[in-house]
Amino acid sequence: MTTVHPSAMVDSNAQLGDGVTVGPYATIGANVKIGAGTTVGQGAIIDGHTTIGEQCQIFPYALIGMKTQDLKYKDGSVSYVEIGNRTVIREFATVHLGTADGEKTIIGDDCLFMAYCHAAHGVILGNHVICSNSVQLAGDVHLHDWAIVGGCSASHQFCSVGKHAMVGGMCKIRQDVPPYMLCDQVQGELRAIGPNVVGLTRRGFQKDVIRALKEAYRFIYREGLNRSQALERVENDVEQFDEIKELVAFYRHSTRGVC
Repeated sequence: MTTVHPSAMVDSNAQLGDGVTVGPYATIGANVKIGAGTTVGQGAIIDGHTTIGEQCQIFPYALIGMKTQDLKYKDGSVSYVEIGNRTVIREFATVHLGTADGEKTIIGDDCLFMAYCHAAHGVILGNHVICSNSVQLAGDVHLHDWAIVGGCSASHQFCSVGKHAMVGGMCKIRQDVPPYMLCDQVQGELRAIGPNVVGLTRRGFQKDVIRALKEAYRFIYREGLNRSQALERVENDVEQFDEIKELVAFYRHSTRGVC
């Protein structure tokens, strides 16, 4: 049964799935669709063309689907927010609409978007992504599956964080973060420290794969080779697991450069 607190303001055109719970003083706009079993906490605001999946938790005072802060936005444009299943949006987090007609801001399945985080226009989070408190994502940032970003970190627009990467707290993300790697702030610059061994082990990666990622890291960051030479060594001298191929492809396809 869908439960709406008497003080909540839910537009009659909003679509609420079975078992949705809407808390006191929450506001839900006309073009919002919320999947079965999702809870919307006290004072949360969900507006715009926003779709939220099943079994999500929207905590008090989160704001989802409001007009982007991008000054290029034109009134009357129709853009979107899409949030997957079982995702948690914590207190005072903000997820904004896209800028241009049809642009989407997307948060995938099983994500955790902690308190005071911000996703600007066109941001894409894959599945199982964690953003710790106060992570700030500028427009068109892409966090791939299983990425983790530490608290109070901020990303420049158009940057990507590769899958299974982990970024430390209070980092400035100005270039792409390679997949499978652990990165942190060193003397004011974001540096790759090595493979994200703890995270990969917890997720069941084989020891041979982790060993290969360590070898790839050594060629790229520790042998004094330029990027082209390092990637050639990785392709020729490291066992070509899928993860190694993805790592090399990430470097070669980066448009902002890799940290």
